[in-house]
Amino acid sequence: MKQYQIYVTGKQGIFDPAGKTAQNALDNLGYKGVDDLKIGKFIQLATADDVSLETVTEMCQKLLANPIIEDFRIELAGE
Repeated sequence: MKQYQIYVTGKQGIFDPAGKTAQNALDNLGYKGVDDLKIGKFIQLATADDVSLETVTEMCQKLLANPIIEDFRIELAGE
């Protein structure tokens, strides 16, 4: 079995309303100095040994990430 870790983040320049809300909330709680905050997704994917990185990339491009507004990075756990 393979374990993939997928990090999905908003592309540079795309407005992140959840991140802005969290940033404002931290400011309201007294945590000053946070210049920017982005919120993304972390996906853990367990696959059969014969599932390739190319296949996982295709999964991200078609479903797990929105390639128009998000970037993604895939890591094979344990490497």
